Amino acid sequence: MSTSLHHRAIENVGTRIITGDLPTGHVMLAEQLEEELKVSRSVVREAVRVLQSLGLVETIKRVGIRVLPPSRWNPYDPQVIRWRLSSEGRGAQLRSLIELRSAVEPAAAELAAKNAPADLRRELVDIAHALRDAGHTGDGQKFLELDIAFHSVLLSGSGNEMFANLMGQVAETLTGRTVHGLMPDHPHEGALQWHVDLAEAVAAGDAAAARDASEQIMRRTTSRLSETWTDQPRVFIPVRRT
Repeated sequence: MSTSLHHRAIENVGTRIITGDLPTGHVMLAEQLEEELKVSRSVVREAVRVLQSLGLVETIKRVGIRVLPPSRWNPYDPQVIRWRLSSEGRGAQLRSLIELRSAVEPAAAELAAKNAPADLRRELVDIAHALRDAGHTGDGQKFLELDIAFHSVLLSGSGNEMFANLMGQVAETLTGRTVHGLMPDHPHEGALQWHVDLAEAVAAGDAAAARDASEQIMRRTTSRLSETWTDQPRVFIPVRRT
């Protein structure tokens, strides 16, 4: 029960901050949250600790719990990503994630073709063919699971631990597209084939072909979703100067 209450408190306050219901600069008191959420002080304290770790709030002695601006949020945290994808800022979040993937995944594909162990190369090919089959049958849930697996194996296969640690962010992106109705029932045939081409290029050790196929996938993704972020503002992080 305490875990459930803790989760509920985090979700409640975190979602309201992301959506702007609790705007930047708003100050909350722990006792107010206790009463509003019908939870104990210890649950509020733990929830606030988690929200602090995400950069959503800060506690100020003798003032309270203050909501921080988007420039302070942890943009890489999967929970923050999920909340943003459920908000009116969905387009901006998708844009940031797709720009990140467009920068990283082609490089990861090239590195995987050069460095991936044999078992990961075989696994990537198997997943790519299963992904194409799921796309043809219109099995959306199976397709999502395989799509997450494909891009996770690709990032892992790069041999770059920093790329590999983006698996959670990529999974939230792909899940969010499906949950919010941004995936067609039958994915684009070319995109399905590009996944197969990418996997087979990695398996063959063809770094240039692997990068090219990944770039094709990301260009298609950008083209398909770009209308979701028309006129959505960007977040500019202040430069810390010494």
